[in-house]
Amino acid sequence: MFDLDGTLLDTLPAIVNAVNRTMSDLERPPLSRERVRMLVGKGARYLIRHALDVEDEGFIARGLDRFRANYKRHGVAETERYEGIDALLDELHRRGLALAVLSNKPDAAALAAMEAFFDVDRFLIVRGQLDGGPLKPDPATALDIIEAHGIAADRWIYVGDTAVDMETANNAGMCGVGVLWGFRDRDELEGAKAHHIIDRPSELIELLDAP
Repeated sequence: MFDLDGTLLDTLPAIVNAVNRTMSDLERPPLSRERVRMLVGKGARYLIRHALDVEDEGFIARGLDRFRANYKRHGVAETERYEGIDALLDELHRRGLALAVLSNKPDAAALAAMEAFFDVDRFLIVRGQLDGGPLKPDPATALDIIEAHGIAADRWIYVGDTAVDMETANNAGMCGVGVLWGFRDRDELEGAKAHHIIDRPSELIELLDAP
């Protein structure tokens, strides 16, 4: 089971640009790439609430609508696969392993991104956040996926780039593998009790093959 942003796809340029187009639309100051990088991972509402730095729920809702529109308009064009991801997914599919995606990205945006870059027929499910639904690290959606497909939680690996992802893995009883090519660093992943940390996608195959 994979996270999406920062794990399969480098969406940071798209997210930074969508945030700053939104800030411009709402006459707010732009955010640095580093600031946006540290806000990503807990859902779009969290991102926009902290980007705007206001408590006005109506203004936050307006900002969220603008962000989603800006991201939908430009996001795919400003996104790239991480190097080595295609080869990794090809090998996992060749081995007949069950594949899934669980993201805090809005569900429709997660599916659109996956359809633009990957063969979604290889995946049992691609799931983002449903309206009003739980966000990672709440394990509810991960556990729904696990139960629906009849594979015990301890037989799943959850691959992600943030503390939220490693907490999700631990909360659901999965093996958490943190990746260093995404949006966070080793200290964060270690602090969130990642079971393993890898530097490149091919290392996931090495983990699977380890005795």
